[in-house]
Amino acid sequence: MESVQLRCPACGRGHAYTAPAYPCPCGTPVVPPLLRDAPVEPVTHRTWDDDWVTARCADCGRLDQWPQPELCCPCGAVLRVPVRPVTTTAVEPSTPDAPGSGTTAPDAGAGPAHIPLPRTAAHPRPSFHPLTIRTGRDAVSAAARYLQWLGYHDVVQPEKRPASRIDLRAAGVVAQVDAGARPTGLRDVECLWLNALSASVAGVFFSLAGYTEDARSRADTLGVPLFLMDPTGTPQPVNSPADELISTGA
Repeated sequence: MESVQLRCPACGRGHAYTAPAYPCPCGTPVVPPLLRDAPVEPVTHRTWDDDWVTARCADCGRLDQWPQPELCCPCGAVLRVPVRPVTTTAVEPSTPDAPGSGTTAPDAGAGPAHIPLPRTAAHPRPSFHPLTIRTGRDAVSAAARYLQWLGYHDVVQPEKRPASRIDLRAAGVVAQVDAGARPTGLRDVECLWLNALSASVAGVFFSLAGYTEDARSRADTLGVPLFLMDPTGTPQPVNSPADELISTGA
């Protein structure tokens, strides 16, 4: 792992910092390239763009966005660690699922949005008994019932929604439920993924109004199962990770 020496501008304390690694969809750990000898910046306010950096997988060449490296100094300052810019003009190597060009973004005008995967395991579970949805709370309860049906035990539904917006927790999984009238967006999917990553568990998303195209594309890249819920309370998979979760269970 690449390590750099940093000095806190607030207290002058020195630090040896190593950026965390994140899993590329191809399975290779990706580490944002740190910029040596560049001064760190205290984080005084946050914007979405400042919290993400672009890094390239050394194995498959995929460009992706990952959390901006940060360091918390004992003096209380939060320091943003500079990252070396990554050029986006390099031609990525070809892969079996991206012939020739290596481009990872799907062609919005080609093919169906979602092709269900074949079942990869036996389906030992009984039929799912849905819960009719009339309120947002019903939607969360219906999602909790579905997680239990998938095999997750001791699903916890907090009385009040926490700041993390995680609606359901169980051993090995966190879930978010969007009962709004608009399709779930990209940021909601990414925030769920970050919460799941920090807890080293899986993340599952349920939405009543569906998902935007960029949210679905990002969920496919990150491996986040997306489910669409209808008023009857029956979740339907809308991407391949969701199909696979149904096939394998918890």
